[in-house]
Amino acid sequence: MNAPATPRLDFADVAYDEALRRAQALVPALAARAGASEAARALLPETVADLDRAGLMRILQPRRWGGMELDFSIIVDITDMIARGCASTSWTLANIAIHHWMLALYDERAQAEIWGANPDMYIASGIAYPQGRGEVVDGGILLSGHWNFSSGVGNSTWNMLACIVRGADGKPADYRMCVVPQSDYEIIDDWQVMGLSGTGSMSVRCERVFVPEHRALSMLRGRQEGFPGWRTNPAAVYRIPFGGLAAHCILGTTIGNAQAMFDAVTAMVRERSTSYTTLRMRDLGTVQARVGLAGAHLEAARLMARNDCIEAQRMAEAGVEPDLAYRLKQKRNCAYAMKLATDCVDTLYALAGANGLYTRGAMERIYRDQHAAAAHINFSLDAHASAWGLATLGGTVHNPTL
Repeated sequence: MNAPATPRLDFADVAYDEALRRAQALVPALAARAGASEAARALLPETVADLDRAGLMRILQPRRWGGMELDFSIIVDITDMIARGCASTSWTLANIAIHHWMLALYDERAQAEIWGANPDMYIASGIAYPQGRGEVVDGGILLSGHWNFSSGVGNSTWNMLACIVRGADGKPADYRMCVVPQSDYEIIDDWQVMGLSGTGSMSVRCERVFVPEHRALSMLRGRQEGFPGWRTNPAAVYRIPFGGLAAHCILGTTIGNAQAMFDAVTAMVRERSTSYTTLRMRDLGTVQARVGLAGAHLEAARLMARNDCIEAQRMAEAGVEPDLAYRLKQKRNCAYAMKLATDCVDTLYALAGANGLYTRGAMERIYRDQHAAAAHINFSLDAHASAWGLATLGGTVHNPTL
C-alpha cells in the first residue's frame, strides 16, 4: 500500500507581518544549530523542515501556486531576521526564495513542470553568464559550463544556470537562464571555505545538456518584449527589474548577521569588567563611542537596503521603468550598505577582545561569515560606486545584464 502523499501547504493568505513573526520564531533554534550547519556544509534536514513548514522559502512565489506573493522588501526583512540566528541559513533562503520569484517570469510550462510537481521545490543557481555556453538548437538550448557558488545545491532538485549564446561573429547575442533538473548536472564538492560554510555553495557543471525553450529564459528578450510569465503572474512585484536589485536579497543576510554581532557584543559589554581593573567596559567613553558608531552603521545599512526595495515596488506599481543610471544607483547602494554592515561587525568584534576568539561562542563565526559574504562581486564598492560615478559624470557604462 502506498504511503499517503504529504499534504501541500498553501501560504497565499500569509501577510507580511505574519511572515516576519514566523521568521523571528525560528531564530533561537537556528542559532542553536548554526555550528552543526557549518560542519555539515548544508542546511540541516530539521532546518529545511522548519523553513518549509513556515513557508519562508515561498515569500515571493505567486499566490496561485500557494506562495505568499509579498512586496519585494520582504526578501531583505526575512533574511535580515533569519541571519540573526544563522547567516548560512539566511543566505541559502535568500537564494531559494529569489529563484521562486525568478521562476514566475518563465513560461507557464516551466512553472507547471516544477511547481506542479512540488511547490516547495528548491532551485539553486549559477548566475555568472560567462561561465555557461549556450548553443541554439531546434526546440531549445544545448547548455555547457562550469559554475561556482551554487548556494543550497545539495538541498535543491533543480538549478538555474546562466549562459551566453554567441552569434556567428562570436559576440554575445543573448543571455539565458536555463532551469535544469539535478540529473542533468554534476555537483563538485569544492566548498571548503572560511565562512558561510553552511550554504553548501559548491560548483556544478554539465556538458551539452538539452534545455527546452520554455526552461531557457531569454533575459534580453524579456527586458525588451516582456517576460512570458507576466501573462499569468501580473502582480507588480514581478515587474521589478532584477539587475539593480540582484544582490539585495543576500544583503539582508549581512545586515542580520551584523545585528547578531551587535546583540552579542553589547550583551557582553553590559556585564563585563576589564581584565586588569575593576572598571566596567560600558563606562569607557571609547567603548560607548564604538557602540554608537556601530549602531549607526547598522541602522543606515538597513534603511538603505529596505528603501531601495520599497522604491522599486512603488515604481513597478506605477508602471515606471527605471533607467540605467537608477539601476546603477541601486547596485552602488547595495555595495555601500554591505560596507556599513561589515564596518559594524568589525567595530564590535574589536570590542570583544580575546573573548571573540573562542569557537564555543558565535562571535568568531559571525565575523567569518561577514567577511565571506563581503567577497561577493555584487558587494564590491570599487566596482559599483565607480560605475555609478562614471554614468553620473556623463560616461558610458556597458552592462548588458542591466
